[in-house]
Amino acid sequence: MITVRTTGPGLYEITDLVARQLRGDGLLTLMIRHTSASLLIQENADPEVKADLAAFFGRLVPPADHPDMAWITHRYEGADDMPAHIKAALLPTSLSIPVRNGRMMLGRWQGIFVVEHRTLPHQREVALHLS
Repeated sequence: MITVRTTGPGLYEITDLVARQLRGDGLLTLMIRHTSASLLIQENADPEVKADLAAFFGRLVPPADHPDMAWITHRYEGADDMPAHIKAALLPTSLSIPVRNGRMMLGRWQGIFVVEHRTLPHQREVALHLS
């Protein structure tokens, strides 16, 4: 298990945190233990990719207090909560990555990210299993 502290919406790279946990060969499964955040394999070379993806998802699913989102009824935890659940339903919450000799078989520019969908800081847990 790894823990990731987030400070608001965006992509938080966890590739190195995950890599430190690995030994041997197998299939690594990662699962985020939350319903308002996601996991993603994405480019980790250019920070503009992270910014553009966060902006895209913000435009795709705006906060519940936006006029286009008046249909949302789940508002108990704030205007960002139900939109966060929608984004988590659209993006993966688990990933599978082959591991050989303790190294993930990611591509040259690929990294693993927690995608935070909520506005306030959170502490996110990602479960890891190598089989």
